[in-house]
Amino acid sequence: MAKRDPNVTARNKTIKSMTDELRILQPRVFPEVGRDNEQSLNAYIGSKADEFIDLKHEVITTPEQYVHLWIKGMDKASRLYDQEIKLHLKNPKNTNFKKYVYIFLRRSFLRHYNELHKKRPDVDGAEIWFGVNDAHYGLFVTPRWNGKNWENDNSEIRAAKFKYWTIGHILSTGLCVPDEDDKYEFSKVTDYLDFFKAQVRLTKSKYQIDISKKYIDYVNASDKPLDIPLLIPELRYDGSGRKHKYRLDFMLINPFTMEKIGFEISPWSTHGKLSGKHKTLIELNKEALGNFEKEMNKIRAYYKRYKVPIFHFSDSDLVDIDDVWGEIADYLDTGEPPKQLEMSMFSEYFGGC
Repeated sequence: MAKRDPNVTARNKTIKSMTDELRILQPRVFPEVGRDNEQSLNAYIGSKADEFIDLKHEVITTPEQYVHLWIKGMDKASRLYDQEIKLHLKNPKNTNFKKYVYIFLRRSFLRHYNELHKKRPDVDGAEIWFGVNDAHYGLFVTPRWNGKNWENDNSEIRAAKFKYWTIGHILSTGLCVPDEDDKYEFSKVTDYLDFFKAQVRLTKSKYQIDISKKYIDYVNASDKPLDIPLLIPELRYDGSGRKHKYRLDFMLINPFTMEKIGFEISPWSTHGKLSGKHKTLIELNKEALGNFEKEMNKIRAYYKRYKVPIFHFSDSDLVDIDDVWGEIADYLDTGEPPKQLEMSMFSEYFGGC
């Protein structure tokens, strides 16, 4: 049996204690704000969270920060319905309501801690399309079919239990087929690795195929394969359309920081070689300049749209594919996850406060 996280145990204990405290306060709070039951009172306060706090983007790590953001949002609110709760809180006679709201908000943070404390993809960045022509798929965080296209259920992005952009992510959501209400799903890690291998083989690049084999070995050797970032092949610049301007050989995203890194395999034979036996030096220079500018435009375009810096591996790098893989593998080590709120330690010293 898995050992229970002491922070989760302490957090649940604190939530229960707060709930008991709120219920003791309720008989004195009801007359202050014209409510007569727990459900009505809690809805009156709790329904404001999405309005007062940008829950889709804010990363919140403490109860006090949550309360501060809620108050800040309330203070800016202009709707008459929102003004009412502000007036109740400003009323010096409503001491019980003030205390109730403070405890309620801190409890709300603890209840949603796992969703709130981690960095999440931006709504606009929670969709990735990758793959070669006629064999491309979409990876979403919370995919749903709207009758015409795939989209994310944006309200649920922060509630996802998997680590974003990892193998665990793709096993949870599957891959979306463009323009169809159909998904490509995987029941186990090896199923996805077989799919990944087949996708990379379609590129017909010896170097990309060699790198994909090393990634597969890396995942298979891991004790926690679900937590390993996806090595996303052939990231499409223009999304799901069949026609696209660019493809990036590989990309991965750190699940904790959301930082992206791209890898472009750039042998001379495919990225710089000049054609034609009878061209003048001027013509050859012009062609070489065109090839160079195309690569530079691609780098700028991916950074501008996706904020992806790109590592290029040229012929001299590709002589030793193990060294190339070593550089890529460094980015698969994502470091430590965000620090958990140390509720067990807090309870030990201040549990009675």
